[in-house]
Amino acid sequence: MTGSLAARLVFRRTSPASRFIPRREVSLPAAEKTKDAIAPPKEFPAFDYSPLAYSGPNGDEILAKRREFLSPSILHSYKTPLNVVEGKRQYLFDDKGRRYVDAFGGIATVCCGHCHPDVVAAIVEQTKRLQHSTVLYLNHAIADFAQALASKLPGNLKVAFFTNSGTEANELAILMARLYTGSHDIISLRNSYHGNGGGTMGATAQSIWKFNVIQSGVHHAVNPDPYRGIFGSDGEKYVRDVQEIINFGTSGNVAAFISEAIQGVGGIVEMAPGYLPAAYDIVRRAGGVCIADEVQCGVARTGSHFWGFEAHGVVPDIVTIAKSIGNGLPLGAVVTTPEIAKALTRRSYFNTFGGNPVCTAAGLAVLRVIEKEKLQENAFEVGSYLKDRLNTLKDKYEIIGDVRGQGMLLGVELVTDRQLKTPAPTETLHAMDQMKELGVLIGKGGYYGNVFRITPPLCFTKEDADFLVDAMDYTFSRM
Repeated sequence: MTGSLAARLVFRRTSPASRFIPRREVSLPAAEKTKDAIAPPKEFPAFDYSPLAYSGPNGDEILAKRREFLSPSILHSYKTPLNVVEGKRQYLFDDKGRRYVDAFGGIATVCCGHCHPDVVAAIVEQTKRLQHSTVLYLNHAIADFAQALASKLPGNLKVAFFTNSGTEANELAILMARLYTGSHDIISLRNSYHGNGGGTMGATAQSIWKFNVIQSGVHHAVNPDPYRGIFGSDGEKYVRDVQEIINFGTSGNVAAFISEAIQGVGGIVEMAPGYLPAAYDIVRRAGGVCIADEVQCGVARTGSHFWGFEAHGVVPDIVTIAKSIGNGLPLGAVVTTPEIAKALTRRSYFNTFGGNPVCTAAGLAVLRVIEKEKLQENAFEVGSYLKDRLNTLKDKYEIIGDVRGQGMLLGVELVTDRQLKTPAPTETLHAMDQMKELGVLIGKGGYYGNVFRITPPLCFTKEDADFLVDAMDYTFSRM
């Protein structure tokens, strides 16, 4: 099937950035009518809510303003961009009142659900009382949130510094590691993404996210990718590269090793079993600290654990957090030990908006909602169910090369040849567009732009999962 499909596709030369947006020049074959044709999803999952009437500008007007007044680096998804005007729980509504199943969650960011009443109430109440002052004055919101966040982390990880994003958190973590150890070299993994700042761009290891500017002191180890990696699922073989980098690329001492437990932007890539504990041991013997980037895989998203690193039986020295912890507000954090935290006292380090009372009040509300509504348990139960259903599609369609991930952090990699694992970015864009027309929104990632990123709010239900898979089934049946 895939060979004939690829032969009939029309490809045109595009720039690297085009991997992330749909192109109109893709031409795909019409569906072949068979007696086994799959029917489109019949009805949306039941949801007792009607969106508010919308009288604002339409999509064309907004797009025109974006083109004139916003940076050309800001891209949009889909051939016909989606004009989102309202969100409620796991659903989004466009300017015409149409509902969509949101299986992307604002790029793994909406945790409790869009506009969760408890989170909204915390934001409104805090905004009425005090929107912003400075951390130079006392306020209970930041202290309460710091205490609650520390209670979710193991060991002596109890001291927080708040930021506005995951990039800021990772930048600060790398700085702290270098100050604390007195070393400069950082080891990260190929295919990783840790941000787009000066230091984090260096730690990021995909050319499509790196500008040609100075990025010093970072070494990229072979990625322990069970699907595309050269050693399959043998974590012990991959980890030898970490030791060789230390032996042959550094003075013998390093500042830090930074990694995600599941690579998000890289295409929902899980680590080979046994890799992280061995890598942590090697790095610590070289005087380095271990940074767990939990920006995407943390805050109950994987279901089995609250933090992604916990599934590997490791305890990092520094943890970086963002996205889900604010449920959409600009909130990030670096949490570490008291000893490492002292490194920042050697000079003045300040963040004007980090720890803002409105954002930290929202963060505390997020933690309480996760516990009250058992969203971690739901992420595990519904995520496992969804993954099983996706694996059923893999058995049915050759274009699906791999299904992976945990909980509400799932990936579906599309290929035109299963043996060669030839990426299928054009088919991926087409399928995303078709699923959007059916009412399902998913993301895309991986270096080749051929992996569906399925990262819905943690309140996603089995009915939502069925609707998503049925839409994907119908889409593939017509390719």
